[in-house]
Amino acid sequence: MAAELDSSRYLASRASLERDGFVVFPASFFPFSSSFEALRTAATRSAALARAGKWPHIRTVPKQFPPWSSDPSNGIWGVQHLLHPDLPDHATFARSYFDKELLQQVRFLIGCEADELVMELYNLLVRPDKDFALRWHRDDILATATAEEEMERLGRPAFHAQWNLALYDDASLIVVPGSHKRARTDVERAADPYEDNMPGQEVVHLSAGDVVFYDNNILHRGVYDASVQRMTLHGSIGYTKGSKDRARNVLQHGVGEWVERCKFLDLSPEMSKIAEGMRDRLVEMGKVSGDVGFFSKEE
Repeated sequence: MAAELDSSRYLASRASLERDGFVVFPASFFPFSSSFEALRTAATRSAALARAGKWPHIRTVPKQFPPWSSDPSNGIWGVQHLLHPDLPDHATFARSYFDKELLQQVRFLIGCEADELVMELYNLLVRPDKDFALRWHRDDILATATAEEEMERLGRPAFHAQWNLALYDDASLIVVPGSHKRARTDVERAADPYEDNMPGQEVVHLSAGDVVFYDNNILHRGVYDASVQRMTLHGSIGYTKGSKDRARNVLQHGVGEWVERCKFLDLSPEMSKIAEGMRDRLVEMGKVSGDVGFFSKEE
């Protein structure tokens, strides 16, 4: 019966992701509870290092896309590279990224085997010092794309899973359900990039511990309220079949500069073996992709 219930749960989650472009799992879905306070503590320490200028891998206000400055003086909205071996709490973050249940869900959502998973990105989204908002966007489709160009990309598999794990209640992510299956409407194309009331938009409300998986090409934006605590783990895991499509989105963040130094010695033997395999497949992606440049040249 338990297996049947699990199967039903996974089927429902995949159906929701395919239909709406996102699916929210309650905190009880993944067994993070034993390490949840450790994740909060690690996130607090890492954000403090970044704000103090002691961790150079950050997302700085007001820039939306990489590359970012390493100077936090204008404020930050994210901490990059949580799996970096030089980050003091990298092992704590790694235990959540390579969590057995999480990886099982990723495999189910993207339809691959364990030895086809690719380590990608793990970052932390944080409350900035002043209100800040991202523009409406799709992660892998430029705003200047024609409807035909949009549909060409949307017609191909995503070849990865992307998620947010909220360490505190979070209502920053705003999406337009179903927009991952179609080109933008004339209204969406003509809208102000910071439109507060996009037709059909939905605020994704997460309680602490909830996880949302979402298609990175759903029309979405982030809105950051400086008065509200935010610490949300933002991760992605890839599929070897998608290396060519994923290379720029992943490698533009600079992960290739340090990933070969990851040894995962602080993880259990079983988890370490899985992590090493995923790391090696990321290294291989970098070798075959070469210089991928940046997705956006926005200032």
